Amino acid sequence: MAVWDDLVGQERVVEQLTAAAKAAGAMVTAGRGAGPAEGANASLMTHAWLFTGPPGAGQVTAARSFAAALQCTSPDLALGGTPGCGFCDGCHTVLAGSHADVKYVRTDGLSIGVGDMRDLVLRACSYPTGGRWSVILVDAAHRLTEAAANALLKGVEEPSPRTVWLLCAPSVQDVLPTIRSRCRLLVLRTPAAEAVADMLVRRDGVDPDTARLAALAGQGDVERSRRLAVDDQARTRRTEVLRIPLEVSDIGGCLAAAQRLVDTAKADAEALAETQDAKETDDLKAVYGAAEGGKAPRGMAGAVKELEKRQKSRATRTRRETLGVALLDLLGFYRDVLALQLGSTGALANEDQRQALNRVAQAGPAEGTLRRIEAVLACRRALDRNVDPLLAVEAMTVALRAG
Repeated sequence: MAVWDDLVGQERVVEQLTAAAKAAGAMVTAGRGAGPAEGANASLMTHAWLFTGPPGAGQVTAARSFAAALQCTSPDLALGGTPGCGFCDGCHTVLAGSHADVKYVRTDGLSIGVGDMRDLVLRACSYPTGGRWSVILVDAAHRLTEAAANALLKGVEEPSPRTVWLLCAPSVQDVLPTIRSRCRLLVLRTPAAEAVADMLVRRDGVDPDTARLAALAGQGDVERSRRLAVDDQARTRRTEVLRIPLEVSDIGGCLAAAQRLVDTAKADAEALAETQDAKETDDLKAVYGAAEGGKAPRGMAGAVKELEKRQKSRATRTRRETLGVALLDLLGFYRDVLALQLGSTGALANEDQRQALNRVAQAGPAEGTLRRIEAVLACRRALDRNVDPLLAVEAMTVALRAG
């Protein structure tokens, strides 16, 4: 299976990246890097790329597939084959995350600090050790602190001839203008529900009806659609969230719904901490050679404190992401309500909730639905500004009742 098969509904992007990977291969053969070059290769391949698009469209998947294509060593390339075969050692190790010349940068916390970025810039100055290119993939460029972004700018401004930066962000506005002006922009689109459903049937063995409903409910987010198709717990939580519009008839119902939503997010964070935090702490102590019940080796206390700080940041991010998914489900619900009120004949994201949609649609005018949509968006903005989650969600549910 070619590495490009993981991209759903992104034919134009695949075409551009395939052409760039071919040009990159020609540059390696000619002994040139991704800097200024002559001829067609100069217009197809460059040293820095910025992948943007709506949530779940596949920015990181596209960047990882491109990294694999850049490292592809398939013998078919000499015969004009397409880079990114998916079977050679280069493709396999990149997709498995073990390629020595592909650095995959991600953060479990809320931001990427300047220290980490300076290390990457130093790494970018070196040539690949065994692969064709040295690739640095930053899967959340919008989470760079200001100092980290300035450090990244230095690396993008003065690239090594065989280094390629792949940056992923929700939108071009989330990246500093000085950085994005030095990158080639690729905008991924929201994949069609039909394409996502077809992928679920072919790769995950989901029955067509379930795949169609999951693709619609996922609202273009491929991974979210997959979870809804194969994970009973994900479906149960979505159903609980979509009960909220029917439960906010009084203040007590509003507060209870808000508390349940926040408690669910907290439980997700605690479940993640239970499975990861203890193991990370034990691994760190093993690195320092700490004996159980013995005196802590020199330097270990500071390392443990830094690890705990990162774990706390990860728990906060997990709570936000869980609440974010719930709010997207609510937005989809009220968008469907508005579509029914306005007589739209298009497909509904929550087709399996048709009875509840009709009930809410008949209970009030479209103007009230628009105000409810704005209340959900206001809650998202409040969470982004670090407002206490319970207060933000309670304000939202009360506003949903008022309409």
